[in-house]
Amino acid sequence: MTGVRFDGPACPVPLTDTERVQLGHGSGGKMSARLIRDHFVPLLGNEYLAQQGDGAVLPAGERGELVVSTDSFVVSPLEFPGGNIGALAVHGTVNDVAMMGATPLFITAGFILEEGLPLDVLDRVVATMAAAARAAGVQMVAGDTKVVERGKADGMYINTTGLGMRDPGFRPGPERARPGDVILVSGPLARHGMAIMAVREGLSFETTITSDTACLVPLVAQLRQDIGDHVAALRDPTRGGMASALNEIAQASKVGMELDESAIPVPPDAYAACEMLGLDPLYVANEGVLTAIVRPEHADAALAAMRKHAVGAEARIVGRVVAEHPGYVVLKTLVGGTRIVDMLPGDQLPRIC
Repeated sequence: MTGVRFDGPACPVPLTDTERVQLGHGSGGKMSARLIRDHFVPLLGNEYLAQQGDGAVLPAGERGELVVSTDSFVVSPLEFPGGNIGALAVHGTVNDVAMMGATPLFITAGFILEEGLPLDVLDRVVATMAAAARAAGVQMVAGDTKVVERGKADGMYINTTGLGMRDPGFRPGPERARPGDVILVSGPLARHGMAIMAVREGLSFETTITSDTACLVPLVAQLRQDIGDHVAALRDPTRGGMASALNEIAQASKVGMELDESAIPVPPDAYAACEMLGLDPLYVANEGVLTAIVRPEHADAALAAMRKHAVGAEARIVGRVVAEHPGYVVLKTLVGGTRIVDMLPGDQLPRIC
């Protein structure tokens, strides 16, 4: 690790102090964390909100533990190669519940519709949501609809809440990583963010980049069955990409992480789009990929478990947890160097989920 500093940034960073909300506050990076820490937690904080996971774990008596997660979706455009805002809303919510080790059971949806939205678009979105919910094994049990004036909602926003039950014997959490653990990823990175940006920016490639939006519940169920509590942590790297997800786990567990750039899977078309736009694939959002931190003696079994399903067919080991440089993620580059993979101060890809 010679030559790599861990005592703070070595170059200027964007100014993030502001008296008004900025797009960067929705990035899932440092500005998001500061917004939550300074403006929400002091007034709303309690023991459950303090968990700061993909969902809150609540007591449910002898039946186990209840996991609740809520999310809002403001993606633009509403429809994109590989899915639409409806699929995204269901997958994003059930995946967050699953990352807490729970089995999703129920989901609610609130729609904010813009005046002038074509009803055939609404029908396609709702039909996709229904199909995604059935495939995930969850029931839509409550909802709400509001309509706002033309130009106020980019067509449609959706808020969802997911509920699931967790077996106390399977408790992955961001604070459970320890040195020696292995870092796995279930599939190729950067597809969702690049699919959105290719449509939004009118980029043309030899093939159409499609979003990876998918339900990860079967992968988690297989890990629970085959590996059990030897899975230390799970995270779906959505906003902020894999870089932000691993930084959050490293900070929560007070450990360091080392990634091998040669092992990180990025499809050629997504990689080309990232290069064209000057983006790092590690920070690009995914909607059908999970990152797992697994005890080293069970890494091969975890790979085999994920590869049993199509969405995890390209699972691989991409790094390890170390005792050095706690709270930092480091990448071993293709040219033999190392660099710190920090959380972004702001947002490089707004409105992608």
